[in-house]
Amino acid sequence: MTRLLRGLWLERQARWGLVLVAALCGLAVLAPWIAPYDPAAQLDLAQGQYLAPSTLHPFGTDFYSRDLLSRVLYGARISLSIAFLSVLVSITVGTAVGMTAGLAGGAVDRLLMRGVDAALAVPRVFLLLVVVALWEGVSVTGLIVVLGLTSWFGTSRIVRAEVLSLRQRTYITAARALGVGPRRLALRHLLPNLAAPVIVAATLGIGQIILIEASLSYLGVGVPPPTPSWGSIIQEGQQALAVAPWVATFPGLAIVATVIGFSLLGDGLRDTLDPTTR
Repeated sequence: MTRLLRGLWLERQARWGLVLVAALCGLAVLAPWIAPYDPAAQLDLAQGQYLAPSTLHPFGTDFYSRDLLSRVLYGARISLSIAFLSVLVSITVGTAVGMTAGLAGGAVDRLLMRGVDAALAVPRVFLLLVVVALWEGVSVTGLIVVLGLTSWFGTSRIVRAEVLSLRQRTYITAARALGVGPRRLALRHLLPNLAAPVIVAATLGIGQIILIEASLSYLGVGVPPPTPSWGSIIQEGQQALAVAPWVATFPGLAIVATVIGFSLLGDGLRDTLDPTTR
């Protein structure tokens, strides 16, 4: 881990990504202690609507006089939690399917990969909208499951390709000759060598999940209110762009910074873990 962090720090772009991601994660974790107000508290409906950024409210307030800085900080907790847990589900399922297809080969491989190809042919946002629309009143847990189970297709193809390459290595042939079973072969010999591409795919996938979750919340089918989400805050601020542009601007900047941070970090991990990409 120390060597990995040192390698990331030596990569200029990865360094910026690491700083951004660490800062955002730190703000999300510390939100209950550094947020100046309760994110759902309506402070002063009579005189506190759409207050401009000030020392009292650094990001201003929204239509319901709620402090925007508090909502953005708590929104980071929600968005990052959903992204991390969804990616965990995604890489778990994708790795299992990819390893099964690569090790089994033959009809099993063809069946699984044709299913993945068919799933990739369906527009992801359309699929998510259909699932969420049919699942009335989806909870945050349900949203995590839906996002995770619709995000593993690319990971499975990456893992399958790596397994097909690793199967030709001498140590895999020797292990099979010694009678090592498929389960032990997968867990002890293949899985450690799949860590690098899976970690890179997971890091890049976090930024994508954050964008998708924000899009769903913006459309009103994501995180249910009054829980703050970057996408729902932007949707609320859209109606007041002329009089209070800060309501939509600050959560939008948070999304941009998060996606850029994870993209830079993912690129840095790819260069660090796979020197052949330099």
